[in-house]
Amino acid sequence: MGAFKETKFPADAPAAQKALGWVDDRFPLTKLWNDQWGRYYAPKNFNYWYIFGSLAMFVLVLQIVTGIFLTMHYKPDASLAFGSVEYIMREVPWGWLVRYMHSTGASAFFIVIYLHMTRALLYGSYRKPRELIWLFGFAIFLCLMAEAFFGYLLPWGQMSYWGAQVIVNLFGAIPLIGPDLSLWIRGDYVVSDATLNRFFAFHVIAIPLVLLGLVAAHLIALHEVGSSNPDGIEVKENLGPDGHPVDSIPSHPYYTVHDLFGVSVFLLIFSAVVFFAPEMGGYFLEYNNFLPADSLKTPLHIAPTWYFTPFYSVLRATTADFMWVLMAAVAAYVVFLWLKSRLAFRTKAVIAVVALVAIVGMLPQVLDAKFWGVVFFGGSVVILAFLPWLDHSPVKSIRYRPQWHKYLYVLLAIAFLALGYLGTQPPSVIGTIVSQVFTLYYFAFFLLMPWWSAMGTFKKVPDRVTFHAH
Repeated sequence: MGAFKETKFPADAPAAQKALGWVDDRFPLTKLWNDQWGRYYAPKNFNYWYIFGSLAMFVLVLQIVTGIFLTMHYKPDASLAFGSVEYIMREVPWGWLVRYMHSTGASAFFIVIYLHMTRALLYGSYRKPRELIWLFGFAIFLCLMAEAFFGYLLPWGQMSYWGAQVIVNLFGAIPLIGPDLSLWIRGDYVVSDATLNRFFAFHVIAIPLVLLGLVAAHLIALHEVGSSNPDGIEVKENLGPDGHPVDSIPSHPYYTVHDLFGVSVFLLIFSAVVFFAPEMGGYFLEYNNFLPADSLKTPLHIAPTWYFTPFYSVLRATTADFMWVLMAAVAAYVVFLWLKSRLAFRTKAVIAVVALVAIVGMLPQVLDAKFWGVVFFGGSVVILAFLPWLDHSPVKSIRYRPQWHKYLYVLLAIAFLALGYLGTQPPSVIGTIVSQVFTLYYFAFFLLMPWWSAMGTFKKVPDRVTFHAH
């Protein structure tokens, strides 16, 4: 082993520089900073769609910090939980502010993440060689959903209690293991003190640890292959004399300033919501949740928080009558695969057998619509993980795709927003029909993507990124 060599500084060097040098000799602090940000070269044509990754990191830190302060006064006990939240709101100095920052931060987190995922859809950021980045991001999304679900019960209000009751009961629709699985998740036959304690443990310790690990993996994978850009061009393929891509710039200070501006705008909007409309009309904080949980009094309309409602609408849309439409859709898709797909005969045969079993299972005498609602609810989330292998477009960015592709993406956004809104409303005949139509479009968008994404006349992708100094 080589001898330890300590960095020597001139006697008149600043104390801060000497301290940093002392640390660098024992821990690669400066190297980590340079590798992950300071000297990380990113494409120079980023637009403001690219601020949401940094914003997500900022909101994650905000949630962790405010969550730590909330746990100092929160009591994970069924008889004390609601009262402890009221104590935080009314008696703890600035407790109301911390609680509203945390509750608003939860909704802000999902808004930022959904916009971050939208940018990936628009510019093909999930395409080769960034498939693993997308999978890590998808795992982060799943963790966020779990984190939000476990945290939703903690205030122990009416909507928290009954929302958790409904969601946990969904697992009971799984054949054979469903009832035992629901019992295991709750820790009791109903949502009770045991449920609250285990949800608290998952929300405060287990999920955040997994989340931080996935965020680290997401960033390491990103910086290994490099960032995408609005043109979908691989800037690493055109290096300059210094070894860096000619169409890239150091993240610091250029994108540091860029992201700080984004954070400033975010904080302006975030502060306006926290101080003037923390309930956001009942979407961020439901009015029923300001009432203590009562197992003997069911709210008139039980729905999850808004960020789950697009997928919840898929669940509600799966009615007994709609099953016949779904059976026909599955059969039509299998026929389409046989006629249009280049898959091997054996693969097609396996898909056909699985589809036949599914169609038989959809018959009302075999499995009820509730079970298939849970299946499609989960499928509407999981299908996003396969996006890198569903998109067969010869170009990555939507800038160079046919015009009609853009309309498909716009319609997907409308369908997602409509499903989200309908999920917050009480069930109705018209609402159910609209949900069913948009559910079919949502799945068709992804399942037919291998064909439509390769169709049409594509524009020529430039050799270098399009950039205009401003």
